[in-house]
Amino acid sequence: QVQLVESGGGLVQPGGSLKLSCTASGFTFSAYAMNWYRQAPGKGREFVAAIGRAGDNALLADSVKGRFTISRDNEQNTLSLEMNSVKAEDTGVYYCQAVGAGGNYWGQGTQVTVSS
Repeated sequence: QVQLVESGGGLVQPGGSLKLSCTASGFTFSAYAMNWYRQAPGKGREFVAAIGRAGDNALLADSVKGRFTISRDNEQNTLSLEMNSVKAEDTGVYYCQAVGAGGNYWGQGTQVTVSS
């Protein structure tokens, strides 16, 4: 059974840092490109970051460039998103997505709230 489980969300003050993780199981993690998306209250799901199967070809949305870093560990089947200098507009539910020949899978999301 394919599972993607996000963790690490919470309340953080503006300017602070947070690290999100996504733990994968039930499929060959290294065969899938991985993405992070987020959804703010009342808005659609928005692309945040992407990374290739081997940990290469990292891509970040303009809104998070210079502040967020995406990485993966194919030995531990985990995807990470390091969030620095967070802003109120970073608030939302963060989802990880696996994309590959076998399908397209989503996690349930983890809430990030940036507020003082």
